[in-house]
Amino acid sequence: MGYLTPTQTIPGLHISKPSPDAPATGSAVCHCGASATATGDAQVQRLVQGWEANHGSAHDRR
Repeated sequence: MGYLTPTQTIPGLHISKPSPDAPATGSAVCHCGASATATGDAQVQRLVQGWEANHGSAHDRR
């Protein structure tokens, strides 16, 4: 699954939850240089909220 993980050249957000009982994991890399990882459902939820509010399409590519 390494090809799904975001990188500086292919920024994005990747979330994984292999089963309902397993903790979610997430990683994000933005074209602005910011990056973050999270483990656990609550932390991944905060990662997604931060991505939506501050990265991805929330700011212009410069």
